[in-house]
Amino acid sequence: MLKIYAYSGCSTCKNAIKWLKGRGVAFEEIAIRDTPPSVGELKGMLGAYEGEVRRLFNVSGMDYRSLGLKDTLPGMSTEEALGLLAGNGNLVKRPFAVDAGKKVFLVGFKGIRCPCPRGNELDFAAPPTSAGPLIEPVPGAALPALR
Repeated sequence: MLKIYAYSGCSTCKNAIKWLKGRGVAFEEIAIRDTPPSVGELKGMLGAYEGEVRRLFNVSGMDYRSLGLKDTLPGMSTEEALGLLAGNGNLVKRPFAVDAGKKVFLVGFKGIRCPCPRGNELDFAAPPTSAGPLIEPVPGAALPALR
């Protein structure tokens, strides 16, 4: 099942959850501050983002700034960075969506960014690539009206 690590006060998280619910996608919502993603989930996400550990960090957050990570993160090992993320959910970019069984690894949410042809439903189905969409079409389903 898809897990969504989110913060209740985060508008981006709220938008992602609303988007998923609106499309009938089953998921488990987890409070990211109370239960950060595991090191294993973070490693999966890191693989989906081609080893760019900075992309897993909430770089606009207070904790990121107060810890001086802008300057210290480049000198950290991957293990150190993942340990820091697993120990402090405030540092993790959110929402953080993972379903290791289906190989879904997504951080952040910017709404629909899918060059899908009309006539297809949208589904969180594949990890993003530098050239690919956040989501993939499911053939044969109706596409909701876009505004």
